[in-house]
Amino acid sequence: MRLFLTLFLLAFAQLFFNMAHASPHTLINANQHKADRNSAREDERRKRRPVKASPTKKAKEQPVKKAKQPTKAAHLTPAQDHKLTKKAATKQPALKGKKVNARISRTASKKKAPKKHYGRQRAESSLAKVGKVDPSAPLKLSNAHRIRYQKARETAVSKLMGQLGKPYLWGGSSPKTGFDCSGLVWYAYKDLVKFKIPRTANEMYHLRDAAPIKRDRLEKGDLVFFRINGRGSADHVGVYLGENKFIQSPRTGKDIQVSALSDDYWQEHYVGARRVMTPKTIR
Repeated sequence: MRLFLTLFLLAFAQLFFNMAHASPHTLINANQHKADRNSAREDERRKRRPVKASPTKKAKEQPVKKAKQPTKAAHLTPAQDHKLTKKAATKQPALKGKKVNARISRTASKKKAPKKHYGRQRAESSLAKVGKVDPSAPLKLSNAHRIRYQKARETAVSKLMGQLGKPYLWGGSSPKTGFDCSGLVWYAYKDLVKFKIPRTANEMYHLRDAAPIKRDRLEKGDLVFFRINGRGSADHVGVYLGENKFIQSPRTGKDIQVSALSDDYWQEHYVGARRVMTPKTIR
């Protein structure tokens, strides 16, 4: 019985001793594990933080780079320095020559490029390229075309001359009532040309089918325009008869008459001329 009790006490003491011995190790291990975990987190945070360069480093690097440049030139011998200056002198005229050549090529390309034309100038240039006759130039026709053209022109002039002495009527376009300036021209040409003749002097002046004519190239049947009252580009029109004369219906109170284009009044108000009848426009 005593032996049994002693064994039981020994076993209980051994168990108690083992428990007391194991408990501080577990606390130490737990604390050490927490410390290791916290240190690992701090290391990760340090790695994630962006590294900002301090301004002192930049300020130090700049003067170092600038200081390096003169040190290279300072170590050069007189012979090497002479070679460098010689190379720089040879490079500069070469660059200038390239710039001059580029400028010359640009100016040459500008000179070679054809000029653009607009409006009537474009039509005249296209006629010159194709080889067609300029309507403002003196007419060069075959005998058949010349006879047909002259006949149509004489018909228009005879119709105009048949209205001499008839009164001026604003808006009139009939021999029975009378004519205004544009009505007289409309009456003379309406049945002789292929296109539609406008009704006002300003519209006739801007007519696309009529070519502008210089004063020294006027021929019988050309329209002459004047600006008297300052309305539009032209507000009065007549028909050239040759020998520096034209027929017109002047104004209210006046009859249809032949006037001299060389008079000071008509020279002062003259704005231009148009050729309505050509071998291609007559019917």
